[in-house]
Amino acid sequence: MAGEKAGFLPLQIWPLAIALLAMFAVPAQAQIKHGLRDAEGRHYIPRGFVVNTNDGNQSVMFDEGDYWRMARMGANTQVIRLELSRFGTMPGTTFDPSYLEKLERLTQLGSDAGMTTSFKMTLYGVPDFSWEGFWNNTNGIQDNYAKAWHIMWERFADNPDVVGYDLVNEPRKLSMDISYDDLTRQFLIPFYERLIAEGRPYNPDKLFLCQTIFMNKGEAIEFNQYAEIKNPIKGENVVFAPHIYQDRIDYIEPILSRFEREAALLDAPILVGEWGFPTLMSTDTSVEDQLHYQRFYIRTAEIFDETGMGTIKAWFLGNPRYQNFLPGGPSTWAIFQDNQSRGTVERKYITDIIARPYPKIIAGNLERFRYDFAQRELSATITPDNSKGVSSLFVGANRHYPDGFSLHLSNGFVLTYAPGSDEGLQVARAGEGSQLSDFIWDESAQQILVLRWPDTAGSIDIRVTAGIWKDLPPAQIPRRRDGL
Repeated sequence: MAGEKAGFLPLQIWPLAIALLAMFAVPAQAQIKHGLRDAEGRHYIPRGFVVNTNDGNQSVMFDEGDYWRMARMGANTQVIRLELSRFGTMPGTTFDPSYLEKLERLTQLGSDAGMTTSFKMTLYGVPDFSWEGFWNNTNGIQDNYAKAWHIMWERFADNPDVVGYDLVNEPRKLSMDISYDDLTRQFLIPFYERLIAEGRPYNPDKLFLCQTIFMNKGEAIEFNQYAEIKNPIKGENVVFAPHIYQDRIDYIEPILSRFEREAALLDAPILVGEWGFPTLMSTDTSVEDQLHYQRFYIRTAEIFDETGMGTIKAWFLGNPRYQNFLPGGPSTWAIFQDNQSRGTVERKYITDIIARPYPKIIAGNLERFRYDFAQRELSATITPDNSKGVSSLFVGANRHYPDGFSLHLSNGFVLTYAPGSDEGLQVARAGEGSQLSDFIWDESAQQILVLRWPDTAGSIDIRVTAGIWKDLPPAQIPRRRDGL
């Protein structure tokens, strides 16, 4: 693969009959409840961005540089947002074969940068669409919708970089005279089951991502605008893909706890399909407001990591246009400030949290991990299995450790990295069972590749800390003037 040449892990991830079973294969005492498995059985935490093919009426096409930027922010997954109108299956639309070529190109660019791809179907560009007509299958509209997915399933059935399909983006009730529970049970779940049954014959290993009903404005429950799913979905390879856009810090944990209950009901892992409260444009010019955003973004990220939830951030865009959907004024979901769709000027008060260090993929079991934002310290516990292959720790040294970093293993082994050094990783302290050649610093992807963990019958604790650690003899340890 091209990604291997660039130093990336070959992430042909998730033949997901394995992944769905393996979500629960982590030992009972482990804290991590989610995450997935790849074909080698490595524990994998999906993290990445929603990639748009349009921005309003403007077509958007990303290039290799954009994908390197994603990778250096820790992305190993992209979710490409599909425009239903391009498939020509809905009334008033025309099939655009060049659109499928565009999707193939974006998928390949993702693969070259070490990412897998899922697709999310949206209604953008479909004229006169009615949710009530859709649920009632008026004039066979559900059949037309399914035809678009059949085009996708056939096109990407044999593409190993495409791992899943998000079947219906933010389904709605709007004016339909029905409760959210009844709409979910009577209409949404049967439609999911139909699509899963029709999609599996193309490739039984692909994932089927399922969301819940997006509630009408003003009808949120405890500030959660996504209705609860209370009935299981029949079918293989189901992944629960809820969205969370929450700025009230006290409600973040209850919402994510509810998602966990729903995932348990579905017997499915969670991949949060979109997250990150939209940005008021005025925040870009206010330090006080930026600190407010950091606070609730950090809390959301901490809970994601405690449970091992995969997460997809919306959107990998600049903001040539904005909307007035927040009461505080013009706002956007874009992570870049540029006045163009393909941005480079990061909203760092958001992106430094999105791009936090984490165990990207572990040969063995990932038991727990946490990134301490205040101390800039990543800690994790793993149970290694060297027979599974190479592991990766995303460090993001360029943004989180400009003063260098040190990698500590519980066998006493310590490696350090000094920015700008041509020597790469250096041994600061020896540890039984580890040697320098087992570890590679991949500057291009800002990650540590672990070719081999020390052999152990139990778990290993890992820490990545800020600065260049030195193992000084007692006489050389600097002391304070008071002698302590």
